[in-house]
Amino acid sequence: MFRDVVVRFAGGSFGPFVPQPMYKPHTNSDRKRYVEEVELEEPIYFMTDHGECGILLSDALRARVKTLKDRDQTVFEGRGPSVSIRLEWPGYRQWSRQIPTKDFRSPPGPITKAKLAKNVAKCVQRFIDERKNQPLEEETDVRWKIGHPHITLDDIVLVSIHHVSLGSWQPHLRLRRPFEL
Repeated sequence: MFRDVVVRFAGGSFGPFVPQPMYKPHTNSDRKRYVEEVELEEPIYFMTDHGECGILLSDALRARVKTLKDRDQTVFEGRGPSVSIRLEWPGYRQWSRQIPTKDFRSPPGPITKAKLAKNVAKCVQRFIDERKNQPLEEETDVRWKIGHPHITLDDIVLVSIHHVSLGSWQPHLRLRRPFEL
């Protein structure tokens, strides 16, 4: 599991973190080659100018990121053309998609933190679209069901993204509001 970070959240009332186990390659040799023998980078945090932690994925998707701190800071400098974004959402099989690490300028340069947030939002939306009609795995808390009328992109906050293996990053997500009782 990701370590919980003590930070200030918008509005004082916030939902739970999505309880994702940290991604690990399946075989011992892959774990050694892609995790243990590489220097993983520090997480990238998504803070607002007001010191609040996290950005709504629906806002990131629509490029509504005026309050995102360091939104024009470049990320993934010196990387290849893409990285994998990995999700381990409770009740669903592991999922991953590639996102570009370069923009489309000439010459191409690294993407910004705002563009990274938008790309992660696109990935999570695609995950929801692909899995919304699938039943949850047995013994999964039904509150983690995705797709309308359950959890949608509007309900999810991107807190940070963590380098979990050589070419893979995993977003640390939380819900916008507490679960209804």
